[in-house]
Order: sequence, then C-alpha cells, then structure tokens
Amino acid sequence: MKKNIIIGAVFGFLAVALGAFGAHALEDLLVKNGYEDVWETGVHYQMFHAVAIMVIGVLMSKNIIGNVKSLRVAGTAMLIGTILFSGSLYVMALTKITVLGAITPIGGVAFLVGWIAIVMSAKHIKE
Repeated sequence: MKKNIIIGAVFGFLAVALGAFGAHALEDLLVKNGYEDVWETGVHYQMFHAVAIMVIGVLMSKNIIGNVKSLRVAGTAMLIGTILFSGSLYVMALTKITVLGAITPIGGVAFLVGWIAIVMSAKHIKE
C-alpha cells in the first residue's frame, strides 16, 4: 500500500521534472531530432500511470479492497510498464536509437495487464 503510493508519487514528481526539463533544457535537442512529441508522450503516460499506481495503493487499504494479489499485479505491471514504455521513449528521444521503439509496446502491454488486474480486483470491493 505505502510502497505504491510512494512509487506513484515519485513517478509523478519525475514526470513533472522531465516534462519541464524536456520543454526547457532539452527543447533545442528534441526539436532538432524531431522527437519532442515522443518525449511528451513518455511524460504523459508516466503521469497517467503514476496516478494509477497511487490509486492502487489507496485501493489496497483494508477498508477498501485490501492487499489482494490482483492489485499487487496491477502495481507491478504499471511500474514495469512505466519504466519500459516511458523510459524507452525518453532514451529514444535523446539518442535517436529507433530500435528502442521495439521495447515501447512491451511497456504498453504491461500497462494493459495492470488495467485488467484492477478490473479483476473489483470483485473484492467491500460494499
């Protein structure tokens, strides 16, 4: 529970920092390389999933769903998804190594697994 909230908050912080860094310090490089949209996509997906990871942490509260396997899977999948999806886009935008684009969909699949695991955890909601 706490771990997911902390990971989500750190990812959210980094998304804001990387967004600002890309818009200011890296703007010339990203525009020159033609990868400013790639960088922004990485930042957006990182922020969306940072919030999702924090929500997973809240859902893990014993008063809501609890520490069930499907939520642990969801948090892990979104953590891996963020690293692979956003991370590969950041590195690709900086280095122009386009083969890294093959890693990005793996991160996307991890995101999908995470969202499906959240759906599966709904059966544990205490009403």
